[in-house]
Amino acid sequence: MVPQQVIQPLRRAAIFLVLTINPGPASEDRVRSICPELSKIIRGVGFREPAAQLSCVLGVGSDAWNRLFGSPRPAELHPFAEIVTGPRRAVSTPGDLIFHIRGEREDLCFELETQIMMRLGEAVSTVDEVAAFRYFDNRDLLGFVDGTENPVEDEATRAVFIGDEDPMFAGATYVIVQKYLHDLAAWNALSTETQEKTIGRTKLSDVELDDSVKPTSAHNALTTIVENGVEKKIYRANGVFGHAGKGEFGTYFIGYARSPRVIEQMLQNMFIGRPPGNYDRLLDVSRATTGTLFFVPSITFLEAVSAQAAGPAVRTETSVESSPSGEAAKDGSLGIGSMKGLALDE
Repeated sequence: MVPQQVIQPLRRAAIFLVLTINPGPASEDRVRSICPELSKIIRGVGFREPAAQLSCVLGVGSDAWNRLFGSPRPAELHPFAEIVTGPRRAVSTPGDLIFHIRGEREDLCFELETQIMMRLGEAVSTVDEVAAFRYFDNRDLLGFVDGTENPVEDEATRAVFIGDEDPMFAGATYVIVQKYLHDLAAWNALSTETQEKTIGRTKLSDVELDDSVKPTSAHNALTTIVENGVEKKIYRANGVFGHAGKGEFGTYFIGYARSPRVIEQMLQNMFIGRPPGNYDRLLDVSRATTGTLFFVPSITFLEAVSAQAAGPAVRTETSVESSPSGEAAKDGSLGIGSMKGLALDE
């Protein structure tokens, strides 16, 4: 299975577009129809300037998966679970589709988004739309470098893409998004030392604080997940956004992982605390206004989607041999055969 373009360097521009699918079979058909065409649309827009490295990742929410593709479902796909503890709240908000667009040129990102929305038309409604930009040397608006601990190369592949644990969806991944708004006045009123202890890194040089001085409530301490002695990684592609005239300053968190449980545990640690009460002090100045979980199927899956079918018929050598006529299964299933040969398992 060919994965979508999830793992790549931070680009100069990004767009995060979250949509809901309007009621009715016609809307569902319209959404399914864009799945096999998305790669062509990206190539068509990006061909104008290859150096712009234009890309787009499509994710599907839990309810939308049932409407578009039915059974089987990805093993860990479910709605985002809200977390509420005292004044801290990780909200759960609607979202059937996410388009994560990235590139070195804002105009090409905008053009790609425009082409996608023209094709979807009245089949969808926009829930959230954020245009993000690269800020100085990959810093967020709090002044710290973001994404330093992202895995690279083989480690990134193992962290992001599903393997043998859900072989029917190998090459896919999960993504959780949250839009955070920052109280910059309150943040800037803190001393640099307090800010560094809140994040767990030095502000200027981006060096992780030694455990002897780093609080257990530091952001990078609470978001470090270790299972059986192995640190579980995710791939962040966060975006910086803001409207200075409106006093709006934010970070769009977007984390990819082969299992959503890793990110969900990070959020539990941040909002509830590890142990409970030892929460992420960053939340004293940052507020989550959205929260949604999506499944990101492989390109192979998307390109096999039929606009009118209950789901795609991904034909492999095994599935063709078991169905000499080459027809997709007519029992409402995806008709997916063997996906052997994908070396994404640990």
